[in-house]
Amino acid sequence: MLKWVYRFGGGEAEGRAADSARLGGKGANLAEMASLGLPVPPGLTIICDACTHYFNNGRTLPEDLKQQVLDGITAMEAITGRKFGGGATPLLLSVRSGARASMPGMMDTVLNLGLNDETVQALGHDAGDARFAWDSYRRFIQMYADVVMGLDHEIFEEILEDEKARLGHEYDTELSAVDWQHVVSLYKQMIEDELGEDFPQDPYLQLWRAISAVFASWMNPRAKTFRTLHRIPEEWGTAVNVQAMVFGNLGTSSATGVAFTRNPSTGENALYGEFLVNAQGEDVVAGIRTPQSITEEGRLASGSEKPSLEKLMPDAFAEFRATCLRLESHYRDMQDVEFTIERGKLWMLQTRSGKRTTKAAMKIAVDMVDEGVITEPEAVCRIDPPSLDQLMHPTIDPRVERQIVGSGLPASPGAATGEIVFTAEEAVAAEEEGRKVILVRIETSPEDIHGMHAAEAILTTRGGMTSHAAVVARGMGIPCVVGAGSMRVDMRNETLLGIGGAVFRRGDIITIDGSSGQVLKGAVPMIQPALSGDFGKLMAWADKTRRMTVRTNADTPQDARAARSFGAEGIGLCRTEHMFFEGDRIHIMREMILAEDEKARRAALAKLLPMQRSDFTELFEIMHGLPVTIRLLDPPLHEFLPKTEAEIDDVARAMAMPPAFLARRIDALHEFNPMLGHRGCRLAISYPEIAEMQARAIFEAAVAAAKKTGEPVELEILVPLVSLRSELDYVKTVIDQVAAEVLGETGVTIAYLSGTMIELPRAAIRAHVIAETAEFFSFGTNDLTQTTFGMSRDDAASFIPTYQRKGIIEHDPFVSLDFDGVGELIQLAAERGRKTRPDLKLGICGEHGGDPASIRFCENADLDYVSCSPFRVPIARLAAAQAAIERVKV
Repeated sequence: MLKWVYRFGGGEAEGRAADSARLGGKGANLAEMASLGLPVPPGLTIICDACTHYFNNGRTLPEDLKQQVLDGITAMEAITGRKFGGGATPLLLSVRSGARASMPGMMDTVLNLGLNDETVQALGHDAGDARFAWDSYRRFIQMYADVVMGLDHEIFEEILEDEKARLGHEYDTELSAVDWQHVVSLYKQMIEDELGEDFPQDPYLQLWRAISAVFASWMNPRAKTFRTLHRIPEEWGTAVNVQAMVFGNLGTSSATGVAFTRNPSTGENALYGEFLVNAQGEDVVAGIRTPQSITEEGRLASGSEKPSLEKLMPDAFAEFRATCLRLESHYRDMQDVEFTIERGKLWMLQTRSGKRTTKAAMKIAVDMVDEGVITEPEAVCRIDPPSLDQLMHPTIDPRVERQIVGSGLPASPGAATGEIVFTAEEAVAAEEEGRKVILVRIETSPEDIHGMHAAEAILTTRGGMTSHAAVVARGMGIPCVVGAGSMRVDMRNETLLGIGGAVFRRGDIITIDGSSGQVLKGAVPMIQPALSGDFGKLMAWADKTRRMTVRTNADTPQDARAARSFGAEGIGLCRTEHMFFEGDRIHIMREMILAEDEKARRAALAKLLPMQRSDFTELFEIMHGLPVTIRLLDPPLHEFLPKTEAEIDDVARAMAMPPAFLARRIDALHEFNPMLGHRGCRLAISYPEIAEMQARAIFEAAVAAAKKTGEPVELEILVPLVSLRSELDYVKTVIDQVAAEVLGETGVTIAYLSGTMIELPRAAIRAHVIAETAEFFSFGTNDLTQTTFGMSRDDAASFIPTYQRKGIIEHDPFVSLDFDGVGELIQLAAERGRKTRPDLKLGICGEHGGDPASIRFCENADLDYVSCSPFRVPIARLAAAQAAIERVKV
């Protein structure tokens, strides 16, 4: 019989933290804390495999699961001295999800399970607090009806608000036991009216339905969206944790909260968190009540007048601080913990590695190396490479005057400007139209995940640093201000009211400063951050560790300078065609393309030569001492010609030719499938004079740059779209002849390599033959993916999301390398090429060069370098280091 259930509690556990693939992150860490003897309410974890079983078997639970759960509940009863389903001291349960990867708020939870019309009376008598019992019952009905029965929780909120208005109360805490009892009756009547059934009174029926509902929430829309954004495999499933309830809403000596062992925004080594007195955990993360700071230092920093936990409950706080220190020491990482204090008794409900901003992650990693907690390679592996994008976020220029219209808590750093939108759907629609927006909400909920991802920044008027908006924004790396109490959102009139009577409507421009918590009127000038300090230290450790070099794809001096400042070690791809589109160059290029014969073409090319030479000279000077790979002209010639009738008329007039003649020439150059047409090396073979001009510009520029910088140019010339060795032989002969002429004329020696892009399956298969001529291979993974799959990258966007949604493919092969197909061709070409030429240099220059998963593949395939866009260079440096560290471990 398969073991579906693992128990924990009473200082013992059947699982450990290393079992997260089976128990999920929450279950594994609950087991670990219990094993450490920490105060953890007893419980059981239903393994992730049960989730897979649930969906593969018509959404039914395994037959032998129920008895194992019942045995686990019996063990909980023995530890707590309480009875589930009845008795004088009832045991209530929480039923929570717990996936292998943290997915905050994406799946469902049911608290206070086991309450009914009888147990609520027993709970009130046992606690000596009838109000607490009826409050817990109404919470349970509302949550259960929403999660399990499918009724919108807003229906119940409306009932509650109407009752508070009738009684003249503003806060939930003002309602008495009798008031709550009446609310419960209204809730139950609503369920009967809406669903035609009574609220279930059988605690065991409640339990089985709640477990099924939590499993079902693995496939809800927000969870699916979150998994897509964070590349979490659907087949992992979620575990379900059933745990004895402890209560933070048992009066003023009880509380509940969330804390981080270090500051998740800055990385400062100080306990950081929030709590609510007389509340349950969902109240904190929901942002419905403004929480209080855990520490006195935090209270002073926030300017709050409400007492800290440190002052309010000093004994419980001291135990909590000691527990946090122990957890961080045990896990050797910053922890995100949830806790409840029940009438002065501390209970730990969860621990996990805390989500943090990249700035904080850098500081924590560097500090922990300095503290001797982790090693430099461990620090390098602690940073998620794509998160380095956060460090590229602009900040507000300190010299500008700020028109502050509101302020809140600085939940996620960076600054962003955009139009105000009030719903997630508006944010998504705006992103599709290319507009930048700020999502403004009273508070966010997990249903807003798609809009949060589409927005430039997030602003909420309620909630704290551990609210949903704050946690998700930090994870996404977008600026966020929460708890902006000086502002008010009027959803009915779609307005945002700010300080001094400022009124903003949908479409108005505001700026969010997630580092200071300020909301500013209009657009504000920004500056780019300096990449130094902790970033510099950690990247130095990464560079010391990695094997592959990281180059950049750069076609302009601006790109080359930016890439070098980010640590690029050369140019892996310079696309020369990008140099022909600006100013007068496009006219000369068109003159060359439309020429009637070779003589006219050469005349036009002679005009382009000094322009190309100047461009190459500047690139060589910027990259002095580093390799530069220049690709000869690649796209089909018709791409340089006008397309619409109006454009044809304008160009014909500029070139002094009849529009009809130009239209005929364009039509003659038209190709039905240009991606596989007259392009790449085929152009150089048909029109060798183009390759001659480019080669002369390259070599003359190399000579000039070497003289100016005093350093030789490390030159690599790349011939695109080769499928036959004979093609490369032909073009290489042209290159060598021009090199001999230029170097003979100048008397300068320039070493260079001639190589090819492997971007066609035939080239990969025949790599051992092509390597007889090629001195290096650069894998053009964009085209290699297109030609291997037989799909256009430009058109695939219309159906790839459908493929992903239906489980046909896991990820977009144009974003992350297809290891099984394209990857196998790369490995084949690398192995065959090096058999012919052992010193063959290998690299990739497609968009995959900045994707961490693809970089890991390149490391394992023994490629020499990856090349990516300038702003992805730091990501590639870090990912290459992590890949090298992982490879050594294996």
